[in-house]
Amino acid sequence: MDDQNKNLILATALSFLVILVWFIAFPPEEPQPIDPNAQTDTTLTAPQATPQALPLPGASEPAALPGTAAPAAAAETARLTVETPRLEGSISLTGGRIDDLRLRDYRETLDPGADIVRLLAPEGTAGAYYALFGWAQGAGMSIEDVPNAETEWAVESGETLGIGSDIVLAWENGSGLTFRRTMSIDEDYMFTVTQSVTNAGGAPVRIAPYGMIARHGEPPDLRGFFIIHEGAIRQTGEELNEVSYGDLRDMDPDPMWGPAADVTQIAQNGWIGFTDHYWMTTLIPAPEQSFTAALQYDPNRDIYRSTALLDTVDVAPGASVEVTQKLFAGAKEWETIREYQNEKGLYRFIDSIDWGWFFFLTKPIFAVLHWLNALIGNMGWAIIGLTLIIKAVLLPLAYKSYVSMAKMKELQPEMEKIKERAGDDRQKLQQEMMALYKKEKVNPASGCLPILLQIPIFFSLYKVIFVTIELRHAPWIGWIKDLSAPDPSSLFNLWGILPWAGPEPGSIMALIFIGILPLVLGVSMWLQQKLNPAPTDPTQQMIFAWMPWVFMFMLGSFASGLVIYWIANNLITFGQQYAIMRSQGYKPDVFGNIREGFKRKAPANSDEPPKK
Repeated sequence: MDDQNKNLILATALSFLVILVWFIAFPPEEPQPIDPNAQTDTTLTAPQATPQALPLPGASEPAALPGTAAPAAAAETARLTVETPRLEGSISLTGGRIDDLRLRDYRETLDPGADIVRLLAPEGTAGAYYALFGWAQGAGMSIEDVPNAETEWAVESGETLGIGSDIVLAWENGSGLTFRRTMSIDEDYMFTVTQSVTNAGGAPVRIAPYGMIARHGEPPDLRGFFIIHEGAIRQTGEELNEVSYGDLRDMDPDPMWGPAADVTQIAQNGWIGFTDHYWMTTLIPAPEQSFTAALQYDPNRDIYRSTALLDTVDVAPGASVEVTQKLFAGAKEWETIREYQNEKGLYRFIDSIDWGWFFFLTKPIFAVLHWLNALIGNMGWAIIGLTLIIKAVLLPLAYKSYVSMAKMKELQPEMEKIKERAGDDRQKLQQEMMALYKKEKVNPASGCLPILLQIPIFFSLYKVIFVTIELRHAPWIGWIKDLSAPDPSSLFNLWGILPWAGPEPGSIMALIFIGILPLVLGVSMWLQQKLNPAPTDPTQQMIFAWMPWVFMFMLGSFASGLVIYWIANNLITFGQQYAIMRSQGYKPDVFGNIREGFKRKAPANSDEPPKK
């Protein structure tokens, strides 16, 4: 076996091994079952809070966040409408919660008439998920002195929350404090919530504003797949914390925040919330605002919480205090989130999209892909355009590799002579081979480099296609309606010709009866092999013969966008290699190599023995 073929087999085996380790050795975690009988009370777990936990200097009594006991059923609660071109829903006047929100631009499935995506849901409904705001009472105050989840707010102004149409809620505690909550929303997914309190009493009060996102149980569509983070997310101003639901359940007890809590003091540039595959809810204090960022889990009620507790404020008699927080509740669109970061000053908000370990590749790859999609108007063709750009960038390395491969072909007769002279003396064989390489200025390892460089690019593109919402339900041509999903066609029904449905996606049958794109992928890899004659070694012949078809089935269940990239990469590589080898005086005989391959597979009872 010559060094060139050894290197090629080594590089291919390494690629195959890395993919297997990634997708087989680390299987997705199974989501934990949710108890349908679990209680839905959401009492905020910080009953033992102390002045050290809540910054209330001089307080003589422990301070506690207000309770959030279950309000009346959603249907019985008075509500105000949320209406924008991109959002629809309502706000409950009981507790002033933002607890009913749907995303108009997105559907649950590709089926005609499918429901639009529901992000937030009221307590008492399946998958309850909501945001609420309030005040933590200070020393000498009771929970009834501040608004809580059962407070019935009065509408002071506004009827519908929309772009340029704010609403103002008000509540008086009967002891001289008047609380107001002003809500506004922009053209995308950002709510602005301004809380104010006016003290008409005769004594000063000390209170702390907070925002909280509560989620009852895990999301029903949780993938539990290691390739993307789903769970709590927290930007501390110094680092990004990503905490899965399983890790939230395993957190250590905190004497002030409950049986499972992780509490961090953030000086500035912080935000906290929950992120799903494509959606996110995030509490965002002002960039210069310091606050306590708490992640909590209540095992008794199966409730996850992300809380931003802001600094305590003093409200003197006759004075007013106003504090503003933002709430992002919507789709993780790259362009929208980047604008919030660059134009609105939200620190590293673009990192709320899970770019992974190869962020230095995934970020620029997606930026180019997004630009091409805007230019072309189709994400499938944008992927092919991206492949062309990547191949153009790697062309100098590819040129050097293919030139080396062409020279290696020219040296084959001389290498065979060396093998004959060396016989079984492997040391002599290696010495003479190295001398030949040095004399002819050939590097046998250069053929591996383009293959090895494809590994991080392949993984990065897989990450981009899997995590970014821009690929979700993005069509290409004909039957490819969703580039983030596997090819829906199937050999089982001859790709739609026969009158029965194909196997269920993700089933063993679907892995066996592959679609059109994986088949094209296998053929493209097979053709690429035929640029060179088959190796003479029988073991090499077997490996090369099986390799395209193994990859065909292995990648058949991958996202269509990734398979399109691989096909385009193979075809472009075929053209590059053919042209460069011709330029070096070596003429690849593709059809001749195909004929030779079929002759080797002649049946044993053939008149002529198979060619060696």
